[in-house]
Amino acid sequence: MSASRASAATNIRDFPNGSGAAAVLAAGIGAFLSALFALLADKLAAVKSLMVFYKPTGPLSGVTTCAILLWLIAWLVLDRRWRPRTVAMGRVRAAAIILLVLGVLLTFPPIADVF
Repeated sequence: MSASRASAATNIRDFPNGSGAAAVLAAGIGAFLSALFALLADKLAAVKSLMVFYKPTGPLSGVTTCAILLWLIAWLVLDRRWRPRTVAMGRVRAAAIILLVLGVLLTFPPIADVF
């Protein structure tokens, strides 16, 4: 390997990826929270009434609004903490995938009905 190729490979590994990692993990968090809020609003009358932000859409308005707000907050907080860093993307990716899968599973009636 030439010296320039080795230098370029080193620079790529040392390049901070914290902002990208923050976006990936925040997406997983947002997907999970959306499903969790929908499940809670479906199962608990108190949460259902709290989630009605706009009467024609019912609790869906609060579920999506709260999930989006918390997704944006998670993204902002993670980005501010991780921006200058090089983060282990394997762990971030695994956590995001687990949260996404849990979020999808919680939206299926056979699984949601267990709770």
